[in-house]
Amino acid sequence: MHTILILGGGKSSTFLIDYLADSCTSKNRNLILADLDVQMASLKLKNRPGTKAVSLNSEDSEQRRKLIEKADVVISMLPAFMHPTVAKDCLELGKHFFSASYESEEMRKMKSEIESKGLFFLNECGLDPGIDHMSAMRIIDRAKAENEEILSFKSFCGGLLAPQSENNPWKYKFTWNPRNVVLAGQGTSRYIEHGDLKFVPYHQLFRRLETVHFDGLGDFDGYPNRDSLSYRQVYGLEKIPTMLRGTLRRAGYCKAWDIFVQLGMTDDSFRMEMPEGSTLREFLNAFLPYDPTLSVEEKLSGIIPDLDFPSFEKLQWLGFFSTRKLPITTGSPAAILQAILEKDWALEVDDKDMIVMQHLFEIKGKEGIRKTTSSLVSFGEDSTYTAMAKTVGLPLAIAVDLFLEGKIKLKGLHLPVVPQLYNPILDELEKYGISFSEKEETRN
Repeated sequence: MHTILILGGGKSSTFLIDYLADSCTSKNRNLILADLDVQMASLKLKNRPGTKAVSLNSEDSEQRRKLIEKADVVISMLPAFMHPTVAKDCLELGKHFFSASYESEEMRKMKSEIESKGLFFLNECGLDPGIDHMSAMRIIDRAKAENEEILSFKSFCGGLLAPQSENNPWKYKFTWNPRNVVLAGQGTSRYIEHGDLKFVPYHQLFRRLETVHFDGLGDFDGYPNRDSLSYRQVYGLEKIPTMLRGTLRRAGYCKAWDIFVQLGMTDDSFRMEMPEGSTLREFLNAFLPYDPTLSVEEKLSGIIPDLDFPSFEKLQWLGFFSTRKLPITTGSPAAILQAILEKDWALEVDDKDMIVMQHLFEIKGKEGIRKTTSSLVSFGEDSTYTAMAKTVGLPLAIAVDLFLEGKIKLKGLHLPVVPQLYNPILDELEKYGISFSEKEETRN
């Protein structure tokens, strides 16, 4: 009998928990769900046979290691900074490890020891990273098998609202960690285009956009992720002239968000202390120059010369020109901004979210250059069973299931970029409506 340990039962774990909990009876398994909120964890398990919820403070190393010791495989759904700590525990205790998060440098340092102990560690097996890798590699490997040359690869993904739930001017609400949304893109983004290296500093990021179109959904803004260059090696495309990985938002979002960036309101490096009872208008004014006669609106127009009405309307809808009170008055600018947005961008019970992903390839074959567009659109059911939770949790759950079934024979540190991993996972995902549609155009 195998024992599965899931560390963390937050929003993105819902489908993961259901998939593996449902397998406990038919496949003779035990499932332990460990979370700080044991009551919430119990509700998610729904009293299914073979399942158990336990309380866990993930930073309590003794408690954490005792739980890991009981397991055969460990799935970390904790915040990303905890993954290397959990992985180290698994390495020392001889347990297999799975996560949906990016493979860190700390994890790579464990590579040789993971291999020598005959363990299987899998990272980046969620949505982005995860489904993006797997679906792209299926096309890349298919092209290589035909001795075709991949000239360009651009990949974009976004967690957004389904059209029927786009009931605010931003057409956006939080379907993922709010802090990650507020801090998105900080640093310098890197990619390559037509052989030229491109570096986009944070203050330019939300202006360096590409338009990405989905049939039936319209246009989206795509901006580059932090580091596209490292994935040339991951995908076996070391010499590709164009490679970019990016994030999608509804058209117009980025221009309005850039106002926060330009003013410094997404800065997380210092602490502010606004007077008690301060308003959103006063918070905005704190980032504008002093002028004895000009209004906040006039000063903003002076600082942001390309401020248009749609962007102004987005700020107005959030209350930045009103006397609405700040939810918190101390913290970094980013933390205060996050607290403001968490109220207005919270998913309502009946809201449905949407995942959109698109790969854009240019492939040189015998008949000329072929443009391949591969698109995924997935809709959530409600604010609990979201498309985000589905596309993050199911690939990981499927990978764990395949591994315990003996259908994955690999050992060592891996990403899901080899056929033995991506083919069965993608095939199973199709049964849950997570599939790509492809369009091709060829020019001589």
